[in-house]
Amino acid sequence: MRFAYTILYVEDVARSLAFFHNAFGFSAGFVDEGGDYGELDTGGTRLAFSSRALMRQLGKVPGIADPNAPVFEIAIETTDVAAALERACTAGAVMVQEPREESWGQTTAYVRTPDGYLVELCSPVAMPS
Repeated sequence: MRFAYTILYVEDVARSLAFFHNAFGFSAGFVDEGGDYGELDTGGTRLAFSSRALMRQLGKVPGIADPNAPVFEIAIETTDVAAALERACTAGAVMVQEPREESWGQTTAYVRTPDGYLVELCSPVAMPS
């Protein structure tokens, strides 16, 4: 088995794909003809978006992300957290936490997407020698 993708439920798939492209540089992969589902090419694992309307048609009751009480986060690794934060905010993200050095040797910052999802921008973890 392998971890293939994560799907976020959103109101507007095209808007979410455009935001993640502009904010983080990910390119769109598969997008269905009706616009209710799309994937981003992020490397080994894809990040996908499905419209809440499609989920309701499939008999599901999708919730809405609550940035004040998140139940998960997406982590995007970069060598320049400050530049990634600036790019994300320019694209419409809301800063939740400025860059800071963590005790485990990593720099982290957090933003909220227009759909309310929490995204961690982080440097690679510095491994002890």
